[in-house]
Amino acid sequence: MKTTFTAAVAATLALSASQAAAHASLEVKEAALNANYKAVMRVSHGCAGQATESVTITIPEGVINAKPKPKPGWELTTVVEPYARTYEYHGQRSEGVTSITWTGRLEDAHYDEFIFRARITDAFEPGQMLYFPTVQTCADGSLEWVVIPVAGEERPRRPAPGLKLLEGGHAHH
Repeated sequence: MKTTFTAAVAATLALSASQAAAHASLEVKEAALNANYKAVMRVSHGCAGQATESVTITIPEGVINAKPKPKPGWELTTVVEPYARTYEYHGQRSEGVTSITWTGRLEDAHYDEFIFRARITDAFEPGQMLYFPTVQTCADGSLEWVVIPVAGEERPRRPAPGLKLLEGGHAHH
């Protein structure tokens, strides 16, 4: 009886762990304010068995100087738009990348990472969560990791990948 219970608990934990890992997620889940951050967005599966054909990450207001890393075999596009305010970082910055899209092919059985570097400005508070809505597109649909969790409410089925902001870094680099 004890063996059966232990096996059932182990199976439940394994299933929960696989479901928790089965989405778009950031490798490093903390970043300092007023510092650069290397975002590694992990995509662990396709859409209902289909290959991923594109990944789009929205860069939130207050995150500036976003620079995506090209991936061999993938087309890279960015959207540049005005910021809601001007930021000071090696001069005045009033516009920048607000969306990054990689277009290519990632089989459902494979995993990959999509990388960009950006500056987390002082527009936020220490302890605040910062979210990067991410859309994973496949041939017959998409998985939208765009819902921003609300404290005290049930965790969304497909939450936007997020990171916790820490006390500020230094103003250069």
